[in-house]
Amino acid sequence: MNSNSPDYQQKTLLQRLNWQDWLYALVLAAGAVFAYTRYAQYMDIYEVGFLFGATAVFSYLGWQWKRLSILVLGIGAVSVFSINLYQGEQARATQVFLLKYLISSQSAIMWMNVLFVLAMATYWFALYKRSEFTGKVATALTWSATLFGFVGLMVRWYESYLIAPDVGHIPISNLYEVFVLFCLITALLYLHYEQRLNTKQLGGFVLLVVNAAVGFILWYTFDRQAHNIQPLVPALQSYWMKIHVPANFVGYGAFSLAAMVASAYLLANKGVLASRLPELDVLDDLMYKSIAVGFAFFTIATILGAMWAAEAWGGYWSWDPKETWALIVWLNYAAWLHLRMVKGFRGPVLAWWALIGLIVTTFAFLGVNMFLSGLHSYGTL
Repeated sequence: MNSNSPDYQQKTLLQRLNWQDWLYALVLAAGAVFAYTRYAQYMDIYEVGFLFGATAVFSYLGWQWKRLSILVLGIGAVSVFSINLYQGEQARATQVFLLKYLISSQSAIMWMNVLFVLAMATYWFALYKRSEFTGKVATALTWSATLFGFVGLMVRWYESYLIAPDVGHIPISNLYEVFVLFCLITALLYLHYEQRLNTKQLGGFVLLVVNAAVGFILWYTFDRQAHNIQPLVPALQSYWMKIHVPANFVGYGAFSLAAMVASAYLLANKGVLASRLPELDVLDDLMYKSIAVGFAFFTIATILGAMWAAEAWGGYWSWDPKETWALIVWLNYAAWLHLRMVKGFRGPVLAWWALIGLIVTTFAFLGVNMFLSGLHSYGTL
């Protein structure tokens, strides 16, 4: 049955599920049980909760978005295959052909970078030529980049334990790792809205900000050798990191997506590429949805961060530069949503606001690490 048909939409989620959906959830559950039986000695009660909680969350998300379920299964299959090639020896990353050139953590992340660049160029070509086929190729390249990026993070997680059990940690602890995460989350958010709203014309705009992050990753890798896995500083050795950081970067990714949509809105409003881009109402709605999602996750991340601070430093709030700028970001988007939802504002003013908001968000994300010091100074350049 067509997922857009009225009869399908009237059914509850459980009524819409088929045997493939239940098989997908069963595979995820089996994977979680296998991970628990094999690595339980390294996990505390919170990490066990995260493991099975993530299984439930990704089952639900995969049921709602079928393409995501394919991505999750692909990430799992390729990551497990890569891990098995290691045979418990870190040195095999440079000895085994597939690891060295394709699916070790660093190789996979490099492929992610290449594919994101190709996807951006292909999206712009599709926009210029009005080519539906080229747009589909660009989408496939973006999905492929996302697959390789997540495989890179999963294998990097395993590699950290190969160095030493006490070095092992989830790979979202420094600027290199979170920039990879930012690329992946932003791309996934865009792919979700592209499928729902049929907005392939926006791919080139959104991938501009993703490829800016790719440029940083490449510089950080080759100039600073930041791809090398380092032990966690004591303050980051906490279960809070596993939920605070991802929630934060869903916020950052959604705000970045909104800013790139805003740039397309401003161009279309001036008549530039107007015949090639979606209608202004579609762009306005996507900008609003992105900021609403980003604001929700950023709020959750801020609350989680306060709870983590109370445990680590004895207080929920200390006006540390990172905390202060997080509050500025939160107030900025709270005001944007207030004007949009309560006052009914629309148009170029809010588009400019969303675009300038990206500058504020970027400073909170990166500028604080470059120019200010404080309790959060873990991701230095």
